[in-house]
Amino acid sequence: MKILFLRLRVMWRRFRHGERHLQTDSRQYATQVDALMRRANPFYSWQERANWIIDIVQWLRHVPTVSMLDDDARLRVKQLRLAFLLEWLDGNRDVRRVVQATLQKTMREAAGPELFCATGLPNEPAFFSELTEHAIKLVLPKPPFEADLSSLFTALFPTTEDADWLLALDTRSVAKIWKLIADDGIAHSYQQQIDEALVYLAAMILADGISKAFRQKLDPKMPLQATPFMVLRRELETYLYVSPRDEAALRSVRMLIAVCQAQTDRIYAHLDEHGVSVSLVYRVERMRAQLTRMALLTDLRSAIYNTDSQGTESGSSADSKAGSESGSQPGSQPGAGQIQALLGDLIAAHHQRSSVRGLIRRSFSLLARKMVERNADHGEHYIARDSKEYRTMLKAAGRGGVITAFTVLGKSLLSTVGAARFFEGIFASLNYAASFMLISAVGGVLATKQPAVTAPVLASKMGQLDTVEGLRALLSEIALLLRSQAAAVFGNLMGVVPVMLLISGLIMLTTDAPMMTADHAGASLHSLSVIGPTPLLAAFTGILLWLSSLVSGFTDNWFALRRLREALTHQRRLVFVLGAMRAERWAGWLDRNVAQIAGNVSLGLLLGMTPVLAQFFGLPLDVRHVTLATGTLTAAASSLGWQVLAAPQFWLAIAGIVSIGVLNVGVSFACALTMALRARNVPARIRRLVFRAVLRRFSASPRSFLFPERAPEPALESAVSIPESSPLQADTVDTVSGEAPERSEPALPPEPSPAPQRRPGRRHG
Repeated sequence: MKILFLRLRVMWRRFRHGERHLQTDSRQYATQVDALMRRANPFYSWQERANWIIDIVQWLRHVPTVSMLDDDARLRVKQLRLAFLLEWLDGNRDVRRVVQATLQKTMREAAGPELFCATGLPNEPAFFSELTEHAIKLVLPKPPFEADLSSLFTALFPTTEDADWLLALDTRSVAKIWKLIADDGIAHSYQQQIDEALVYLAAMILADGISKAFRQKLDPKMPLQATPFMVLRRELETYLYVSPRDEAALRSVRMLIAVCQAQTDRIYAHLDEHGVSVSLVYRVERMRAQLTRMALLTDLRSAIYNTDSQGTESGSSADSKAGSESGSQPGSQPGAGQIQALLGDLIAAHHQRSSVRGLIRRSFSLLARKMVERNADHGEHYIARDSKEYRTMLKAAGRGGVITAFTVLGKSLLSTVGAARFFEGIFASLNYAASFMLISAVGGVLATKQPAVTAPVLASKMGQLDTVEGLRALLSEIALLLRSQAAAVFGNLMGVVPVMLLISGLIMLTTDAPMMTADHAGASLHSLSVIGPTPLLAAFTGILLWLSSLVSGFTDNWFALRRLREALTHQRRLVFVLGAMRAERWAGWLDRNVAQIAGNVSLGLLLGMTPVLAQFFGLPLDVRHVTLATGTLTAAASSLGWQVLAAPQFWLAIAGIVSIGVLNVGVSFACALTMALRARNVPARIRRLVFRAVLRRFSASPRSFLFPERAPEPALESAVSIPESSPLQADTVDTVSGEAPERSEPALPPEPSPAPQRRPGRRHG
């Protein structure tokens, strides 16, 4: 209530006086500025003087928390305070001299190179070292800084909005501030520190540029002296120490900075083609930031030297004292703009680099996109585009369901062994992994593994929505994708139910006992009931299915990055045992199937060991997989007999199976699609547009998302021509925009989309 009252009061003041209260507030500034400025003392310690400077900047930045001012008004408040402070100092010469002495002594004692070559740049040599350093800075308090201009600078500007405030300063204010905090000796000292920062950055870039990891990605046969990184350092030293005012030397340095930036682009292209290393991506990102900083410092140095030469020429006239004074002010010189731009970049870079989330996103973005592309390549094989492919998907899923029935049998037998819980989880993991590997070996399909590899296919097409035709094509692709998911689920269920009934009948005939006891069967039905934790556990299982796809993509990238195909092909002992041709074929087969093997094994371990680890920590988590749950339900129902069909618990379990299937597929698909969209930087506007269009089309024709469309008879198509204005064509109005008609059932089966173009060196899944 108090906050609301204060906001209404501010709104009333703005309504009556507009922004005149900003000027009236200046009357209250005099007391505050007087108390703040009289604290200046050049004989204080450096830490005390630094804290005093921080208090000054905080006063300049202060805006009331309860305020209806927009960003422009807040900026004007800061500018008004700065103008008042400078005018107050001009009117109090005795205090100004003490303040000026205190500021200049602080600037003279501060060490400056770290401000230019370390602020806002990654400092650690490796990614995990940098991540650890960021985490420590977030948790532990910062130690007091002593004579460190970089730490003082970051403490003065704690928010990203300070960069806008600094860049918005007018020329006259910048000139007054510079005259207050620096003299010719300080300016010369900082020019030398800029040169030292350039040399330091060049040395860091050279150390990474001639390292083995970089040279292997560029040109390993090139002599070290001929690399652009080595040439950049030589040319920079020539420019700094031999010909600092030579425009040709400056152009050479700028050209070599651009060449080195192009070399980082080549490294990115090589990583994208042959596997991504997070550590190498971090080092490349660090080099790019250092090259950008070198370009800014080079521009600033050039502007300062040009300004000095202009100041010397303007000061040669004895009767032009005012002109020489104006020439000595950076605010009226070309170098002032570069100084403000550099300081603004330092503020923005510092806040960008201090974010742990930003560090992880920058370092893992390329790896995530690589994994998404790998899954998209494999996902193309799981999309049924016509009735023939739909039937093929049903058959493959049926084979997967048959094998899954034996997986359920193995799980039931393992539960009767009575082993320790850990070993029970190990045996269950081996059972799942062997089953999934066998499904892949016979060309079968497990339904819930599809969403994680088909969602990236959808994301790859969402980035191409420039026209209405592109949106229509995407909606058709979504329908095909969901139809393929439905075919896989239907095929799994049609395979697992009859085979599970047959297994139960054989066990009954051979042992005169049901597959499950009555208590065990009742507990199984109760665990699958929709009333309970089943939906939550099904969603959790969907996350595990998505994680297995991440393991698959990561393994594929790691295999390519380590060049294991070439290593295995030429491994001396392997060639001696198998022969050169067999070793090459075996390495090629492993290269093509390593991702699938890793995905199957990781999924088996996740499904088998996750409940064990969760129970170890006291968490009641379990897995609910739609095909395995259907097999368990069938076994339990066959053990209880026909009377179970009249029990409400059975139908609640049936509803639970439906929820498990929906959540397994939906959660896995949502996780994979979210990651793919973020990796490809698809805008949120496009995502919302597609979501609304899918809902409209699904409400108009839900059958097209579950079953294949019927193709018309060729003879009928050739004999009957439907005019554009006929009612048949009017029925198929576009569900996206409602403007142009679209045929929901094509006259001919749609042509299969061409296989994705692969660059040389990419492997087929």
